[in-house]
Amino acid sequence: MLFLCLMKRIGLLSDTHATLSPRVFRFFQSVDEIWHAGDIGNAETADRLAAFKPFRAVYGNIDDHILRRMFPETQRFMCENVDVLMTHIGGYPGRYETKVRNQFKIKAPQLFICGHSHILKVVFDPKFHCLHVNPGAAGNKGFHQVCTAVRFVIDGRNIRDLEVLQFERTAFDSYEV
Repeated sequence: MLFLCLMKRIGLLSDTHATLSPRVFRFFQSVDEIWHAGDIGNAETADRLAAFKPFRAVYGNIDDHILRRMFPETQRFMCENVDVLMTHIGGYPGRYETKVRNQFKIKAPQLFICGHSHILKVVFDPKFHCLHVNPGAAGNKGFHQVCTAVRFVIDGRNIRDLEVLQFERTAFDSYEV
């Protein structure tokens, strides 16, 4: 009997605020999909990412009515055999936002993704048996001094090979989209 196990290479970013560095596109060259955890900034940024790779996103608190029509506030979906929940403002293990906590009470995802803080954080939540990933901020607007994005592999039920792109905001080599 032959079992075909496909895997997905995911590029994850957040808080681009209408700016994209060519470094992000180079880092995401090998991914199969790009996921954006909100504060995209404008429709042109979303369109540019979607033209590069298959694209999935949620809107963030700075996103206008156009982006709010294009993307939902929260997405719950399966990737391979991993249950994924993605939203912009989600909190952290032990301090989840109310909407997120209510969804976790019904059924916790295996992978929870949010943005908003501009701080890269990857932590396992033992209470819900869930991996929490906040990719930080990939754009050059905000209080952060370091721009970040992540990529990882989802292989069946396994989340593995997480890598981080990190560069100083002062070295941002792009333009507003």
